[in-house]
Amino acid sequence: MSDEPFDPDVLDSYREAGRILVETMNEAREMIEPGVTHLEVAEWAEEHVRDQDAGLAFPVNISVDEEASHATPGRDDDEAFEDDDMVCLDIGVHVDGYIADAAVTVDFSGSDELVEASEMALEAAIDEAGPGVPVGEVGQAIEDVIRGYGYTPILNLSGHGVEQYDAHTGPNVPNRGVDRSVTLEPGQAVAIEPFATDGRGKVGEGTTEEIFELERDRSVRDRRAREALSMIESFDGLPFAARWLDMDGVEMALRRLKRQDVIKGYPVLKEDADRLVSQAEHTLLVTEDGIEVTTAGIHRFD
Repeated sequence: MSDEPFDPDVLDSYREAGRILVETMNEAREMIEPGVTHLEVAEWAEEHVRDQDAGLAFPVNISVDEEASHATPGRDDDEAFEDDDMVCLDIGVHVDGYIADAAVTVDFSGSDELVEASEMALEAAIDEAGPGVPVGEVGQAIEDVIRGYGYTPILNLSGHGVEQYDAHTGPNVPNRGVDRSVTLEPGQAVAIEPFATDGRGKVGEGTTEEIFELERDRSVRDRRAREALSMIESFDGLPFAARWLDMDGVEMALRRLKRQDVIKGYPVLKEDADRLVSQAEHTLLVTEDGIEVTTAGIHRFD
């Protein structure tokens, strides 16, 4: 395997981000038990990443049942895991801005095959991926496996590239076959994330919104909005959670910043038919000769 497309320091950062993510994910997934709160798991994982002198590429996502993405607990959230939940845990870590992104599903609902469908789809996608491979063919491998289990891929969610301080960039990697698509190229870092559901296979926006991102840096008049903006600027342009802002009146400040198009929000995405969603994800580096999975070593099944 050749490492030539990547600067050695960049490669080291991607690998270190992956190592920290694997360690964090393996411990955090073991914490997910009925009675434990979402906030306990999210805060532990985020603090563990920071303790390794690494950064968070985005807030820890904890999506339950029909939720597919962008779900993270609020500051005083006391919601606990229940004994029939399907839980998707999605964590992103960066070292010097270079990102590792991975997800697992922890199931208490008894829907083992739905979890297995997304996991096996991820394995098939990784087997298919490589330099010069069209992303549509990777998507076809994902779709074939998920439909083979009798489930439906989430058609309007996709995998994505990751670049320095950018958690979602090109190329998009669809969860279905596409005839015309770009190809994977050496030097790319790509997060592949199959989503499987027993529902319709599409997601829409819910009403809950706890994750935000700086859209444009501009002056604001309101004192609290300025205070919030000064904290937001420390997140290097990456997504952040409202609970990360340690200040009074944070909700009002965020509303003001949204109205002025300084920040944008990420509403929780939910399966349209309110059916279960499972997720699996790895980050891989495309080299001249193949791929390297930076998040290998995550414990996928109980």
